[in-house]
Amino acid sequence: MHSLLVLVAFEVASFAAAATGVVFRPGDWYKHLDKPSWHPPDWVFAPVWTVLYALIGLSGWLVWREAGIAALPLSAYAAQLLLNAAWTPIFFGLHRPGLAVVEIMVLWAAILATIIMFHPVNAAAALLLLPYLAWVSFAAALNLSIWRRNRSKTISQGAR
Repeated sequence: MHSLLVLVAFEVASFAAAATGVVFRPGDWYKHLDKPSWHPPDWVFAPVWTVLYALIGLSGWLVWREAGIAALPLSAYAAQLLLNAAWTPIFFGLHRPGLAVVEIMVLWAAILATIIMFHPVNAAAALLLLPYLAWVSFAAALNLSIWRRNRSKTISQGAR
């Protein structure tokens, strides 16, 4: 029973990273940005992130079961969740896609570090994070493309 409660806690922590998306919505600013032709429809993001957050929570729980809460891999895990939560306010809240590119690259590195640290503890937990790394890779490329296409708009508008 205790293990199931901890699983729920990991899932709650994972989905809490998405909470910034409730506060900082794309809105009109995002709608009017020039986006590449390979930008997915907006409706795709919610179901993809829902699956990814579920996998992230499960992955953390698997490592906790093997190594306990004080393990260094779970520190990397917590760091990548915080970085995940920070991207949305930077991009959608501050309207700073250039700064968001830097942030998402740090997030990408934190996810990779988490995978590397998780693998010796629980290989399945590491594998569960690969779709997350792949999606963040795609999101980073999309973020970079949007920033490049809209540099003059975002620079002239500045942070709001």
